[in-house]
This record gives sequence, C-alpha cells and structure tokens, in this order.
Amino acid sequence: MIALTLAEIARIVGGSLHRAEGAEQVTAGVEFDSRALEPGGLFVALPGERVDGHTFAARAIEAGAVAVLAARAVDAPAVIVPPLAEGEAHERSVALAGDTDGAGAAVLAALAKLARHVVTELSGKELTVVGVTGSSGKTSTKDLIAQLLEPLGPTVAPPGSFNNELGHPWTALRADSGTRHLVLELSARGPGHIAELASVAPPRIGVVLNVGSAHVGEFGSREGIAKTKGELAEALPSADNGGVAVLNMDDPLVAAMARRTNARVVGFGENATATVRAENVTLDDQARASFRLVTPVGEGDVTLPLYGEHHVANALAAAAVALELGCPVADVARRLGAVQRRSDRRMEVSTRADGLTVLNDSYNANPESVRAALKTLASMSRGRRSWAVLGVMGELGADSVTAHDEIGRLAVRLNINRLVVVGGEDSAAVPMHLGASHEGSWGEESVLVPDTDAAIALLRAELRPDDVMLVKASKVAQLWRVADAVLAETESSKAEPIEDATRRDGAR
Repeated sequence: MIALTLAEIARIVGGSLHRAEGAEQVTAGVEFDSRALEPGGLFVALPGERVDGHTFAARAIEAGAVAVLAARAVDAPAVIVPPLAEGEAHERSVALAGDTDGAGAAVLAALAKLARHVVTELSGKELTVVGVTGSSGKTSTKDLIAQLLEPLGPTVAPPGSFNNELGHPWTALRADSGTRHLVLELSARGPGHIAELASVAPPRIGVVLNVGSAHVGEFGSREGIAKTKGELAEALPSADNGGVAVLNMDDPLVAAMARRTNARVVGFGENATATVRAENVTLDDQARASFRLVTPVGEGDVTLPLYGEHHVANALAAAAVALELGCPVADVARRLGAVQRRSDRRMEVSTRADGLTVLNDSYNANPESVRAALKTLASMSRGRRSWAVLGVMGELGADSVTAHDEIGRLAVRLNINRLVVVGGEDSAAVPMHLGASHEGSWGEESVLVPDTDAAIALLRAELRPDDVMLVKASKVAQLWRVADAVLAETESSKAEPIEDATRRDGAR
C-alpha cells in the first residue's frame, strides 16, 4: 500500500478521526486479522461469526497497527466511517457473517473507496490491472497469469479465491509504488457485482473464461450469468486507451461479449478464430496436457505440469495476457511448462506410500468443473481402479436435479469403477446416485452415504493400494475432510510438493 496519513484516509473514505491527530502515517497493508498485522499497518474492524473486530482494536495497536478503520468509536486511534443507507448496507452485508447492524458493510464500503484511491494513484504510473472472471477456473487462471508476469516485474495477486467485496480491495491494497501488475479475481452472487468490483480496481485487461451453470439458481439462466460476467468486458477502457478483452472463443456466450466492449478483443481457445490458440492437444497418462501454442507473433510447444485437460484454456488465457504485456512467445511456453499449483484443494494430486492416488478438488464444484474432474480421473486411472467421491453442487436452482443426475450418469459412461455420493437421503446430491444406478448395469458400484464420516469409514474398508480417488463437491460439503483422512491412513504418506496454502480463502 502507498503511504497515507490518517487525515488523508479519513478524507478518502468520508470518515472522521478518533483519538488521532491525522498526521500519523499508514505505511504497511490493511488487515482484518489482528494476528497478521505488520508495524505501520491499518486494522480493519469487521464482524465475524463469533467475534466482532471492533473488540480487537486495542490489541491491533499493540501489534503495531497505526490505527483502526471502524464503524464506531473504539479504544484506539481510528478513522470512523459513516453509516450506509439501509439498502446498500444490506447488499454488502451478505458477504459478512454476523453483520446484523450494517457496521461491517460500512467498513467494506470505506475499504473499497480506499482501494480505488490507491489503484487510481498507481495506475497513473506503471501499474497494469488484470481482472479475471468466469464460472470456473478463475483461481487457477489467476495463479497462472501471476506466474507468467512475475519475471516481468513485481506482481500482486490474491491468495486462493480471495475475490469478493472483502478480498478484492484487500488484495488491491497490497500494491505499492513498485508494483507493475495487479492480478485480480472477480466473483459475483448477482447482477452488478462484477461491475462494482471492477470499479474498485479498474482493470485495463479483462479475462472472461467461460459461462457455466455455477450460481444458475441465483441468476436464473446461463444467459443471466453471461450478462453479469460480461460486466468485466464492459468495464474495460477503450482500445484507444489500452483496453484489452481476453475472451474464450470456444464458449459462444463469452465470444459474444466482444459486442459489449470498446476494448480490443483478443480471443483464446482451440477455435480457429482464436488469436491465441492451442493445436494438437494431447494428454499423458497423468492427464497432463501438451499442445502447440499458436499466436500472431510466433509459436511454441507447451507441456503443462497441471492435471486435467481443462487447464489448456486457462493456460491460453494466461498466455494471452502475458503476450499483451510484452512476454516473448518462447518465454511464455517455457514458463507454462514450469508453473505450480498455488491454491489448495484444486486438482491437488497426492500419492500415499502404498501407491493410492488422491485427486483433491474439493474446494468447490459446479457441473462443468465436476465433468472436467471426472474426465481427468478417467484419464489418470487407466489400468487402475477409480473412485469418485462426490457431494452436492450448490446454487443450481431448478436445474439441480437434472445436473446431479447427469453427473452420476457421466461417471458410468467414463467407466469410473466406484461412485460414493456423500449427502444422505435428503441431500440435493441424491439424484447423482440415482442417475448412476439407473445408467447401464450399475448396482453396488454407486453408494449413497449420509456424511463424511460414513464416506471415510467406507473408503478405509474398501480402498486398495494403487487405486485412484477423486474428491469433489461444493465447499459447503467439506469433502476435503475425506481426502485428508484417506491421506492420513499411513504415517508414511507422501504428497507431491505444493506451495504453502494461504490462510485466506474468499468467496466463489
């Protein structure tokens, strides 16, 4: 974050000083977790499920914070933010558990204003803001873009899926005068949300990956989802002002967004119309993709170290951004071959000492991502027994029964050996089990269990060394508990090296 005095912060957010002169200077980042504060930082007081950040104000100062961004008077130097109108407070409060009086919503609004000020100041210099959205793949693509851009200059990107009204400004405020690239992930629960996030940190380059069924229950239809995802394309500056829309030409709903932007359009995909495309895509026995990267400025061979063919589209989107920012094609191809998975529980592949392999993709799920994960499982398990441990896919509305049924049937068609559906008789996941049971000649190959404990017990009894197991569901199902338990079965379990998981994960 750029250095600001408390008086400047109060002016930016429309707040008032409390127990402060105004000349005190914030020189480090903002934090809503008092344990993460650095000397010179600003503590953001937000309500939580069990505690209210305002009660930690004095502790935050003791930890080195200069002041607190708060909604009411606290026992510490602070900038007190003004309350919001009732409707606006309610909308923002959706993202904050425990925000019964709208205090947290007011602090979030102030945080957004502060982030907008900082990004505006930096964008007038050498900062390029890149925004990424889509129904699936946002986090993985954000991680890929960051890794391609880091050799070009200091790059800031959010940890995990830190992509909502809190995570978005928090990440933007990590940028300082030395930052050259700010890569942001934009999520939405309804119309207008992406436009609002884009106004906090206006992107020059916007990436739209796909339009799937995630949150169709909230948006009403895929067309409704496309309308909201396209808000990113609409938010970009014109081509004359450097705006670039990176759009997936393999998805008709995304390709159509070219008509909604004044930015220059760069298409990616396997479609022949794509500016940056993949040709001759092949998979190895671990479902890792290789392809020929074809661009207007050259070509190169890419072998991804990531699991799943769906990462080809993510890699193409990242390549398009890197090329726009001056990275040579040869470097893009080479760096894609060396990328790492940075966010946990997303195609996290681990192998126990006895040879059992676990694909932990349990962070979240929608029909498109589950289909991709099942195809990856099928590719990786050739000659080995395969297990799909699946749970509910949330927020599908009226499409829920059909979507879960189709996933169950797909597991059979892909010759997955065993399907374990976690959720119980009243769960929205039940049609997944029924669909599998009614497809072909399946019988005991599919089983419905009530909860994660039952799934763990079943797997402990029936898994064999050298099996391959996929674990995937929406976050609410907490199926990572199954993956963790299975991997902990032997003390000598050996997981593939991964980067340290962040302590923060935000909204979808």
